[in-house]
Amino acid sequence: MADMAKTQLGARVDNEVVELAKARAKDHGLSLGDYIAHLVREDVDGLRARGLDAARRFLDEHQALFDEAEDADTAPGAHAA
Repeated sequence: MADMAKTQLGARVDNEVVELAKARAKDHGLSLGDYIAHLVREDVDGLRARGLDAARRFLDEHQALFDEAEDADTAPGAHAA
């Protein structure tokens, strides 16, 4: 990934969460900041994947309607709106 400008942020979390985060960051060989950034990116990628999955399911369920509408638009004598 390209070198990006960094912004310092502060967050108040329970001491237990801090210790867990530090331990997991160490397990991953990351700094605490890089570990948090990794979690955010992973969350965003998960949201994107779920959104694409929902769109795919929608099209699977309703593709016939879109096909019918397209066929009606291209039928002889059909007029574009």
